[in-house]
Amino acid sequence: MAVKGVVVDFDFAAMDGAGLLFDVARRLLGDLDRIPLDEVSEARLLVGNDMQQGLSALFRQAKTKKTAAKAAKDLAAAFVAALDQRVPSEMAKQGFRKFVNALADKGVKVVVVTRALSPLVDVAFAGSVGDVASLQRGSSSVYGGVAWDFWRRAAVVAKMATAPVLAVTGSASGVKAALKAGVGSVAVVRPRQAYQDFGGADAVVGDLNAAAAKAVLGVFGVK
Repeated sequence: MAVKGVVVDFDFAAMDGAGLLFDVARRLLGDLDRIPLDEVSEARLLVGNDMQQGLSALFRQAKTKKTAAKAAKDLAAAFVAALDQRVPSEMAKQGFRKFVNALADKGVKVVVVTRALSPLVDVAFAGSVGDVASLQRGSSSVYGGVAWDFWRRAAVVAKMATAPVLAVTGSASGVKAALKAGVGSVAVVRPRQAYQDFGGADAVVGDLNAAAAKAVLGVFGVK
């Protein structure tokens, strides 16, 4: 019987990456050309879209002559830098540990994917759940989410290409991407993302903890 696997988008499912990304984007755009960014503009033009395309639409709205291609590259780099600062402490949280350990206790293989690049992330991961889960670096051009190959790539690297896999995501685009990749999904929906359409998710939870692990196991049909 193939091992069951879970791929976790740590940055948006285990922590509030959406809030962090908004703060980084607003600061960067303000410094770039005093380009305003509020939650409505973010939701309408950026969230779930290719980052460069979304910024192009925002720049047209703001009537700036700045280049969206460079801004997208700078924003992606600034977000990674912010994650480098935040992810290590988030990995040490008890809720995340309980989530991973509860799945590992039932024989579920857990893969955690982050965009953060700092070596401190590896240290934090090893001290938290490194004995029962594996860590991968990932990237996505989708603002606040992922494309379908994010999940498939992680599963292939973890040698779970033929296994029953669930994507754990914190965005509606992550749910849709999982559907396109042919895998199930569990959505972590926080108040900031509650307006998004999470239809298609196999289960919806409010945080990653022992209760969320129970929901994941329920989707797999494991008690």
